Parts: sequence; structure tokens; C-alpha cells
Amino acid sequence: MLQTRMGRVGAAFLRLKIAARTMTGAPTILLPELRSLLASGRVRLFDVRSREEAAAGTIPGALNIPVSELESALKMDPDAFQTLYSAEKPKLEDENLVFFCQMGKRGFQATQLALGLGYTGARNYAGAYKEWLEKEG
Repeated sequence: MLQTRMGRVGAAFLRLKIAARTMTGAPTILLPELRSLLASGRVRLFDVRSREEAAAGTIPGALNIPVSELESALKMDPDAFQTLYSAEKPKLEDENLVFFCQMGKRGFQATQLALGLGYTGARNYAGAYKEWLEKEG
């Protein structure tokens, strides 16, 4: 009986662990991989903080699109996106679309949003600008 109960508890714990990973588990990128992708030019960075935050400092090469306007930006016609942001609109199949904010929450939201719109290469820079500034700035 005890073994059966432990088996059920273990299975329940495993299900909870998987559910938690799914809820919190937007695809992420860590600083060493980000450095490598930046060096090779194979990443598109999106700073989803406010314009004021980004103006005070950002990761070099990042395009600032505040999270509040990200959904409409990613749904825009490519020409309108180009006109508004002076950059090429990402394609749904583009790899290494990396979103970041100051601490991680808005970057996570942006990544989830992009994934929901079909951007399969969307990832969250888990360390966010805070880590970048501490280690690279």
C-alpha cells in the first residue's frame, strides 16, 4: 500500500513539475549563447522595454519595440513595419529572435506572444538587460 501511495505521489509530483516547466518555460537563451550569436551576426534582438528605458542603454543592435505595441508590430504589413521601425520585419520562420527587457518578465511575455503568433524561433534572454549590464556593460 505504501509503495502504491508513493507511486501516486511521485507521479503527481512529476505531473506538477512538467506543468510548471510548461507554464514558465518559454524557450530561453543564456548569456554565453547570446554572446556567440551576436559575434556571428545570427540573432535579431528585440528590446521590449519602454522607449525611455531603451534610450538610457540597450544591448547593441537591439530594436526597441515596447511590449505594449509588440503584438500590433508583429501583425503589421512588412512595409509598414519597415517604415515605422526602420528595420525588416521578422519572418515567422526566422531563427534566434531574442526578446529581452530589464529583469525578465516583459521579455518572457514578449516571447510567449511571438510564439503565439507563430514565430517559431522566438526566445527569451533570461538574464535580461540587468545581467547584460552587469557582465558586459
